[in-house]
Amino acid sequence: GFVRDYHELAPLKAYIDNHFDHRHLNDILNEASTAENLARHFFDWCRARWPEVSAVKVSETPKTWAEYRP
Repeated sequence: GFVRDYHELAPLKAYIDNHFDHRHLNDILNEASTAENLARHFFDWCRARWPEVSAVKVSETPKTWAEYRP
C-alpha cells in the first residue's frame, strides 16, 4: 500500500545510492548489518521525512525478509 508517488521517494533512492550502494554495510551502520537493523534504520530515516510511514520491509532473498513496525 503506497500512498505517495514514486517521484516523491527520490530522496530515499538517493540516500541508498549515496550511502549504501557498493559499500560494506558494517562500515556504515553502528550495529550489525542484519536485515532487522537495516529495516529499523530505513524506517527511522523514512519516518523523519514522511510521517505516514508505518513499516519498512527489507528482503534478504525472495523468501526471507525482516519488517520493522514499531
